[in-house]
Amino acid sequence: MSQDAPVTAETSAAPGRGFLALKIGGPLALLLIGGFWFYSRNRVSTDDAQVDGQLVPVSSRVYGTVEKVTATDNLAVKTGDLLVSIDPRDIQAKVDQGVAARSQAVALVLAAQAELERSRVAHQQAQGADLEMARANLDAKRASIDKARADLQRMRPLAEREEISALHYDGFRTQVEVADGEWRAAQQRLGSLQREAEIRQVAVAAAGARLASAQAQVEQAKAGLDALGLQLGYTRIKAPVDGVVTRKFVEPGQTIQPGQGLLTLIPLHQTWVTANFKETQLARVQPGMAVEIKVDMNGAVLRGRVDSIAGSTGSRMSLLPPENAVGNFVKVVQRIPVKIRIDAGQTDQVVLRPGMNVEATVLVH
Repeated sequence: MSQDAPVTAETSAAPGRGFLALKIGGPLALLLIGGFWFYSRNRVSTDDAQVDGQLVPVSSRVYGTVEKVTATDNLAVKTGDLLVSIDPRDIQAKVDQGVAARSQAVALVLAAQAELERSRVAHQQAQGADLEMARANLDAKRASIDKARADLQRMRPLAEREEISALHYDGFRTQVEVADGEWRAAQQRLGSLQREAEIRQVAVAAAGARLASAQAQVEQAKAGLDALGLQLGYTRIKAPVDGVVTRKFVEPGQTIQPGQGLLTLIPLHQTWVTANFKETQLARVQPGMAVEIKVDMNGAVLRGRVDSIAGSTGSRMSLLPPENAVGNFVKVVQRIPVKIRIDAGQTDQVVLRPGMNVEATVLVH
């Protein structure tokens, strides 16, 4: 006798319900697939994206001993806030020496100015009345010798005819010799005064050169004092930007060198996103396109814009770039970094710290 199970209403209705589910679910699945394709056809996404930002290293510009450290790790600071103080006494001593050197240089300038004025006055005197009087005296002596020679010429025929005595003729000849001597003396006097005037002129030029040298020393002392003033200001290390203190390496009492790193500031208000898209995703991506940024930390969605696309793949810029000129080459899809600027006001929703993971979706229209 047969042991077949009895046929019930529920058993006979099961194939009908399966066919109905297939009939309804098939179009619904196609509709969902089509909707997803329509939604994603103009969207290019990647989860290989991180928040980037500037890392502002703060270092010392002078040698010295740390006197005070006001910065602590993770402290939010504003531009101009004091971070580190260096003992200023060594530089202050140099500043005092610089002030003394500048005062000494100013005194040298005053002395050089006085010497230049004296040299000018002496030169003017040498070129003044004495020189003019010597020239006039030379002209007078020239006239006297010309007259004495003329008189001697007139007396010579009379002396030859013995119409005058030899003693009288010798008197005229003596007058010529005396006039000639006086004329030569006047020439020497004029030459001496002219040489003295030239010497005075050279003295004026030398005094002017000494004044210029003294003024240059003043400028040099002033420049040195300004440099020391800058170094004195560098003993108070202040925050160059708004940011958060991190990686603090300095402690009070530590001796530091110029250029030595002390801490790092991270300006959280100047962050951006670096998204690494596959090379096959960037065919339609252009700078200026809108971007949706989903933050992994809290799921917030921010708005941004494509700023620029890197000039090479990330692997090419790595420390050890791939060498494809080998026999076992395997083609791998490369990723290209894309810089995304976050729209103004969007960061008020969440604080983005460099290194945070996000998802970036470019709206390709």
